Amino acid sequence: MENTIKQYESIRKKMLAYQFANYMISWDSNTEAPEECFPLRSEQVGVLSEESYKLQTTPETVKIVDELYLLREQLTDEVLKHEILEAKEGLEKLKKVPMDEYIDYMSLLAESENLWARAKRNNDFQLFQPTLERIVEFNRKYIKYVETDKLKGYDVLLDEYEKGMSSKEYDEFFDTIKTELVPFVKEVVSKKLEFDDAFNKLEYPKAEQKKFVDYIAEVLDFDLKRGFIKESEHPFTSGFGTTDVRITNHYYEDNFTSAIFSGIHELGHATYEQQINPELNKTLSGGGASMALHESQSRFYENIIGRSLEFWKVHFPKLKSIFKKQLRGVKLNDFYKLINRAEASLIRTDADELTYPIHIMIRYDIEKSLFNNEIEVSELPQVWNKKYKEYLGVDVPSDKEGVLQDVHWAGGSFGYFPTYALGSAYSAQIFKIMNKDFNVLKSLKSGNTKEINQWLQEHLHKYGSSKYPKELFKICTGRKFNPKYYISYLIKKYSKIYEIV
Repeated sequence: MENTIKQYESIRKKMLAYQFANYMISWDSNTEAPEECFPLRSEQVGVLSEESYKLQTTPETVKIVDELYLLREQLTDEVLKHEILEAKEGLEKLKKVPMDEYIDYMSLLAESENLWARAKRNNDFQLFQPTLERIVEFNRKYIKYVETDKLKGYDVLLDEYEKGMSSKEYDEFFDTIKTELVPFVKEVVSKKLEFDDAFNKLEYPKAEQKKFVDYIAEVLDFDLKRGFIKESEHPFTSGFGTTDVRITNHYYEDNFTSAIFSGIHELGHATYEQQINPELNKTLSGGGASMALHESQSRFYENIIGRSLEFWKVHFPKLKSIFKKQLRGVKLNDFYKLINRAEASLIRTDADELTYPIHIMIRYDIEKSLFNNEIEVSELPQVWNKKYKEYLGVDVPSDKEGVLQDVHWAGGSFGYFPTYALGSAYSAQIFKIMNKDFNVLKSLKSGNTKEINQWLQEHLHKYGSSKYPKELFKICTGRKFNPKYYISYLIKKYSKIYEIV
């Protein structure tokens, strides 16, 4: 068996190299690649994808994985045991997908995000529609290729982003939000929050916004020797192991809080990645365990920490020192109310903490309809606009602010969106449990989040993806997921802000 393990480790080393190459290409494509490079680039991605596919499906690889899978109970390395389970499942899926279709799809994705960005800038859904139709077509075929007696339809895609979560479980989760939270949301958004927001209508230069985000990176203890921050159309976090973790942000001079909170959000993702046990760097078990667990971290830092009064009592003076003119005479309480004001809005990434899950429900409903073959890509703008009116009571003025606002579908990430809401709910339960060990918000008086980071590293981050998501959540909180923590947290916080008895 030792020889088989060594053979597997040799193959894994090559797999990691392909992952690294794709990571670097993707990073460059989303940050600084010239617009005309993408057709040729997609050809190179196609070649890499073909070689990666061959490596993973060659008879030698299949034989080694199968042998270790049969002997898995004899493996003393728990990380390797979990990895073999994942490798066996991934291999069984990949073998069912025709290689030529897989390569064409990866080549398509190499161009699609750039095309999406252009369509968004030009407010032109029809420019992106043919590409999106091809992406959806592949995903519909992929479902048919890999579905099993236990996993069918849209659940195939949901399971890829949060193993063990099905539409049945998501339906129950969103139904709880609809029945127990939505009535409260409607009550809150119908009330006017009294405060002076004149400062929010001023212009905030991009250079100064970047300076403050750099300051926040220090506060969250982001290690710049192992990562850095750049700019992109849609903020994201990317990385390879614990020594190369990169984030991007966007900056709008007429909306300065957007950069602050998208920055904190991405730094939450980055903290997770940097705090994984470095011994996992050379395995396939590094990186966050699932999208919902990842979102639990980004949403925890962005909302529970980043939108708390305790956080801004410490850091608002720094913000005022950078924007001396714009924030002269502005009171902390007015700023706090601005960043927690609840209102029906158009843009998910700028949505307040309370209405945010409704934005996710809209996308979840649309994706279910799309993969139940109830709607087609050409209908997406109309369906999107109708649901925003139905769920949030807002009119969508353009596709740029509507169906084109998110990058996820351009990357083929169907099944991803529900993890945002699930991750937000996870974060509330984690927060509740963390407070049993120390007063989380009071710890912010130190000026940084080191005590919080250390707790999360010990209870969640260090494991990487070496265990399944539900198991990790249970290790972290000591219990199964319960959405009641999320409902309770939001109602308590917003009842206080809006003075609802």
